[in-house]
Amino acid sequence: MTGVEIAVGYLFAWMVRKATRVAGRADAEVDRALDEGMDRLHEVVSARLGPDPALERAQEEAEAGRDAPSERTRRRLIDAVEDAAERDPGFAQELARALAALQATGPVDTVIDSGASTASGGGRASTGVLRPGGAGGGSATAQRTGDATAEGAGSRASTGVDYS
Repeated sequence: MTGVEIAVGYLFAWMVRKATRVAGRADAEVDRALDEGMDRLHEVVSARLGPDPALERAQEEAEAGRDAPSERTRRRLIDAVEDAAERDPGFAQELARALAALQATGPVDTVIDSGASTASGGGRASTGVLRPGGAGGGSATAQRTGDATAEGAGSRASTGVDYS
Protein backbone atom coordinates (compact mmCIF):
# COMPACT_ATOMS: atom_id res chain seq x y z
CA MET A 1 0.00 0.00 0.00
CA THR A 2 1.44 3.38 -1.00
CA GLY A 3 1.42 6.54 1.07
CA VAL A 4 -1.28 7.98 -1.16
CA GLU A 5 -3.50 4.92 -0.63
CA ILE A 6 -3.05 5.28 3.13
CA ALA A 7 -3.82 8.99 2.88
CA VAL A 8 -7.00 8.25 0.93
CA GLY A 9 -8.05 5.75 3.60
CA TYR A 10 -7.59 8.35 6.33
CA LEU A 11 -9.31 10.96 4.20
CA PHE A 12 -12.40 8.81 3.79
CA ALA A 13 -12.36 7.94 7.50
CA TRP A 14 -12.36 11.70 8.20
CA MET A 15 -15.36 12.12 5.91
CA VAL A 16 -17.24 9.31 7.67
CA ARG A 17 -16.45 10.75 11.10
CA LYS A 18 -17.68 14.18 10.01
CA ALA A 19 -20.80 12.73 8.38
CA THR A 20 -21.84 10.50 11.26
CA ARG A 21 -20.47 12.16 14.38
CA VAL A 22 -21.88 9.22 16.36
CA ALA A 23 -20.10 10.09 19.57
CA GLY A 24 -18.75 13.54 18.79
CA ARG A 25 -15.10 14.28 19.39
CA ALA A 26 -13.58 11.78 21.76
CA ASP A 27 -12.15 12.88 25.09
CA ALA A 28 -9.03 10.74 25.02
CA GLU A 29 -5.80 12.55 24.14
CA VAL A 30 -4.95 10.11 21.36
CA ASP A 31 -8.36 10.56 19.76
CA ARG A 32 -7.90 14.33 19.94
CA ALA A 33 -4.55 13.97 18.20
CA LEU A 34 -6.11 11.63 15.65
CA ASP A 35 -8.95 14.08 14.96
CA GLU A 36 -6.45 16.92 14.55
CA GLY A 37 -4.28 14.84 12.23
CA MET A 38 -7.23 13.78 10.10
CA ASP A 39 -8.46 17.38 9.99
CA ARG A 40 -5.03 18.52 8.80
CA LEU A 41 -4.82 15.80 6.13
CA HIS A 42 -8.26 16.77 4.84
CA GLU A 43 -7.25 20.46 4.76
CA VAL A 44 -4.09 19.67 2.76
CA VAL A 45 -5.86 17.46 0.22
CA SER A 46 -9.03 19.51 -0.20
CA ALA A 47 -7.07 22.77 -0.54
CA ARG A 48 -5.05 21.26 -3.39
CA LEU A 49 -7.82 19.30 -5.14
CA GLY A 50 -10.58 21.88 -4.67
CA PRO A 51 -13.92 20.77 -6.15
CA ASP A 52 -12.45 17.60 -7.63
CA PRO A 53 -15.20 15.15 -8.72
CA ALA A 54 -13.46 12.21 -6.98
CA LEU A 55 -13.27 14.12 -3.69
CA GLU A 56 -16.90 15.19 -4.02
CA ARG A 57 -18.01 11.61 -4.77
CA ALA A 58 -16.11 10.30 -1.74
CA GLN A 59 -17.89 12.89 0.41
CA GLU A 60 -21.27 11.81 -1.00
CA GLU A 61 -20.52 8.16 -0.24
CA ALA A 62 -19.44 8.99 3.34
CA GLU A 63 -22.60 11.03 3.89
CA ALA A 64 -24.65 8.13 2.50
CA GLY A 65 -23.38 5.97 5.36
CA ARG A 66 -20.74 3.90 3.58
CA ASP A 67 -17.92 2.63 5.79
CA ALA A 68 -15.49 2.65 2.87
CA PRO A 69 -15.50 4.27 -0.55
CA SER A 70 -16.56 2.23 -3.54
CA GLU A 71 -13.60 0.72 -5.38
CA ARG A 72 -14.12 3.10 -8.28
CA THR A 73 -14.20 6.17 -6.03
CA ARG A 74 -11.14 4.96 -4.12
CA ARG A 75 -9.19 4.50 -7.38
CA ARG A 76 -10.27 7.90 -8.71
CA LEU A 77 -9.31 9.64 -5.48
CA ILE A 78 -5.93 7.89 -5.39
CA ASP A 79 -5.33 8.96 -8.99
CA ALA A 80 -6.32 12.56 -8.22
CA VAL A 81 -4.02 12.78 -5.18
CA GLU A 82 -1.13 11.04 -6.98
CA ASP A 83 -1.51 13.36 -9.98
CA ALA A 84 -1.51 16.44 -7.74
CA ALA A 85 1.57 15.17 -5.86
CA GLU A 86 3.42 14.47 -9.13
CA ARG A 87 2.64 17.94 -10.50
CA ASP A 88 3.26 19.87 -7.26
CA PRO A 89 6.32 18.89 -5.18
CA GLY A 90 5.23 21.32 -2.44
CA PHE A 91 1.91 19.52 -2.12
CA ALA A 92 3.70 16.15 -2.11
CA GLN A 93 5.88 17.30 0.80
CA GLU A 94 2.95 18.76 2.71
CA LEU A 95 0.96 15.55 2.16
CA ALA A 96 3.88 13.43 3.38
CA ARG A 97 4.24 15.60 6.52
CA ALA A 98 0.52 15.45 7.29
CA LEU A 99 0.46 11.68 6.80
CA ALA A 100 3.58 11.14 8.95
CA ALA A 101 2.10 13.25 11.76
CA LEU A 102 -1.15 11.32 11.56
CA GLN A 103 0.58 7.94 11.63
CA ALA A 104 2.63 9.05 14.64
CA THR A 105 -0.57 9.20 16.74
CA GLY A 106 -0.50 5.41 16.92
CA PRO A 107 -2.27 2.56 15.20
CA VAL A 108 -5.80 2.90 13.95
CA ASP A 109 -7.50 -0.44 14.45
CA THR A 110 -10.91 -0.80 12.83
CA VAL A 111 -13.21 -3.82 12.54
CA ILE A 112 -16.44 -3.59 10.55
CA ASP A 113 -18.93 -6.39 9.79
CA SER A 114 -16.66 -9.10 11.17
CA GLY A 115 -18.91 -12.15 11.16
CA ALA A 116 -19.06 -14.84 13.84
CA SER A 117 -16.35 -16.70 15.73
CA THR A 118 -16.34 -19.65 18.16
CA ALA A 119 -13.67 -20.72 20.65
CA SER A 120 -13.48 -24.14 22.25
CA GLY A 121 -11.01 -26.24 24.23
CA GLY A 122 -9.50 -23.24 26.03
CA GLY A 123 -9.25 -21.10 22.92
CA ARG A 124 -10.16 -17.49 22.34
CA ALA A 125 -12.68 -16.03 19.88
CA SER A 126 -12.94 -12.37 19.02
CA THR A 127 -14.94 -10.57 16.40
CA GLY A 128 -13.53 -7.17 17.28
CA VAL A 129 -10.23 -5.47 18.08
CA LEU A 130 -7.89 -7.11 20.58
CA ARG A 131 -5.76 -4.74 22.66
CA PRO A 132 -4.31 -7.03 25.36
CA GLY A 133 -3.62 -5.15 28.57
CA GLY A 134 -4.67 -1.91 26.89
CA ALA A 135 -1.74 -2.13 24.46
CA GLY A 136 -1.62 0.29 21.59
CA GLY A 137 -1.72 4.03 21.66
CA GLY A 138 -4.03 4.70 18.74
CA SER A 139 -7.71 4.62 18.05
CA ALA A 140 -9.76 1.41 18.11
CA THR A 141 -13.22 1.13 16.57
CA ALA A 142 -15.57 -1.83 16.22
CA GLN A 143 -18.80 -1.57 14.23
CA ARG A 144 -21.39 -4.27 13.67
CA THR A 145 -19.21 -7.05 15.03
CA GLY A 146 -20.55 -10.57 14.82
CA ASP A 147 -21.27 -13.05 17.59
CA ALA A 148 -18.35 -14.51 19.51
CA THR A 149 -19.02 -17.74 21.40
CA ALA A 150 -16.91 -19.58 23.97
CA GLU A 151 -17.51 -23.31 24.47
CA GLY A 152 -15.79 -25.36 27.14
CA ALA A 153 -13.54 -24.73 30.10
CA GLY A 154 -10.99 -21.94 29.71
CA SER A 155 -12.46 -20.64 26.46
CA ARG A 156 -13.02 -16.91 26.01
CA ALA A 157 -15.00 -14.82 23.57
CA SER A 158 -15.32 -11.10 22.96
CA THR A 159 -16.84 -8.58 20.57
CA GLY A 160 -16.10 -4.89 20.24
CA VAL A 161 -12.79 -3.62 21.62
CA ASP A 162 -11.23 -6.03 24.15
CA TYR A 163 -8.56 -4.62 26.48
CA SER A 164 -8.26 -7.73 28.68
